[in-house]
Order: sequence, then structure tokens, then C-alpha cells
Amino acid sequence: MDIDSISVFVEATRAGSLAGAARELGLVPMAASRRLAALEGELGVRLVHRTTRALALTAEGEAFLPYAEAMIEDATNARAAVRPSGPCVAGLLRVTASEPFGRKVVSAMLPAFLAANPDLRVDLLLTDTVVDIVAAGVDVAIRIAPLRDSSLVARRLADSPRHLYASPAYLKFAGTPSRLADLERHQCLLLSGATHWAFAAGDRTRRVRVTGRYASNSIEALHEACLRGLGLALLSEWNVAADVASGRLVPVPLEGAEPEALGIWAVYPSARLVPPKARLFVEALARQLDRGGE
Repeated sequence: MDIDSISVFVEATRAGSLAGAARELGLVPMAASRRLAALEGELGVRLVHRTTRALALTAEGEAFLPYAEAMIEDATNARAAVRPSGPCVAGLLRVTASEPFGRKVVSAMLPAFLAANPDLRVDLLLTDTVVDIVAAGVDVAIRIAPLRDSSLVARRLADSPRHLYASPAYLKFAGTPSRLADLERHQCLLLSGATHWAFAAGDRTRRVRVTGRYASNSIEALHEACLRGLGLALLSEWNVAADVASGRLVPVPLEGAEPEALGIWAVYPSARLVPPKARLFVEALARQLDRGGE
């Protein structure tokens, strides 16, 4: 199939008319109409119901559209792979990250990234659960954790130091723990289903059983509960820097122990080559992290 004809079909569905597709592609309307007709002739089906001003997809057109978009994107990526110094990438980039990291770090770098790549669209999925990136069709996942899934291809972007934090009000009420053993008498804000926190103590890892009256599957919710004085929370430095600077949260160091070290990872599906759009995004994110996430 001719990629130029497929481009007319895709642009026409986005613009809502053949005239709009022609303007976008720099064609005269008659040429756009002929290319679409040629594609329909090759496929042996009508893809759109069209008039001079508007069009609507047929059932066959709706079925063909995602494949057409994928072919356009693959062609763009193929050109970029052999011409890495080209102007920019195009298509849809699917990214997933946790709620707080996506909101505070990824969202901060997206305006400049999209401005530098005007033909690229980004679909950002924010969730604190681990997404099956192969099944979800995700191009790159940003994960903050020890990496355990060896079936995935990953690149470590930066460290993600964590500490215990509490509000001044909570520490005034409950006292300040100074040792791991002190945690058993404190309200610990936990991810749903968690029963232990891991700490590096010397050259070994200690898993300490902790309890509390409040748990959530959302880091954002635990962060908010910590701010409101409900207990101690294990949070990343980048997530609470503003709260510490303003005095809303206080770091709580423990003698001879540090929370388990985590990394910020870019994770790709292993079943396909990393497309240029994903590489460019990860490079931009790495630069953002080098600047401290600002």
C-alpha cells in the first residue's frame, strides 16, 4: 500500500474533511481525493462517506484506521532510525508513570519536549499500580523501584533517595523515633497490603514490620495524610522537597539505618525495538532529572 495514500486517509479522519487533509499535506484537494480513491480501490472497500465539506468513516474505515495510523508511525520511525539527525519525531507516544512523578516531574518537562517535537502526541497514563506495558501498548514506563522483571529492557536514569517524613504536629504529639525499634509504637502510613519497610543497615537489609491505622494504594494519598499529621510516611526526596523547604514536613533519620535505595528507571517492552520517539523522551527526562527535576 502507498504510504502517501494512507497519509491522506489518516489526515482526513483527523481534520474531518478531505480539504483539511489536503491543506495539512500540502496537496490540492483533487490530488487528495484521488489518493484516497486509489487506497479504497486497492483495499476493495469504501473507507469514508465523503462530501466536499465533511466525511464520516464507514465500518470498514473504522476497522482500518488504527492499522493505518500504525503504518504512518512505523514509516516515520523507520526514517528517523536511519536519519537520527532529522528534525523531529512524529506519532503517538504512550508513557506511564506514578501519579506524583508524572504530575511533578514528567509534566514539568512535557511543554519543552512537545515544543521541540511538534508532530508528536503524548498519552500519559498516571497510576500507582504496575501496568503491563506490553498488553497496554505502552512505549516507555517510568518506574521507581528495585527492578525485578528480567523480561523487560530498562535504563536507570537516576537515584531516587527516600526518607521517613512526618509533620511537625505529628512529631509533637507522638515523639520522634530515633531507632528502627521505635517504629513499632508509631503510626506508619502504608501502601495497601504492605506490612514491612525495608532498610539498609550496614551491609545488610532489614525488613521491619510496621503498622498503622491508615493505608492507601496511592502515594499521593499517603503524602497528604502525612501532611495532615496522621503518621510517618516513606517518601521520595523529589516528591517532598517543597514541603520540607516550607517546614510542612520534617525528615526523620534513624540511627544506623536508611530506607532501601530505589532507582528511577525507564522501562521498555522487550518485544520490539525502542522507537526514536521513546529514546528522545527518555533523554529529555534524563536531562530534567540531572537538573534536579526543576
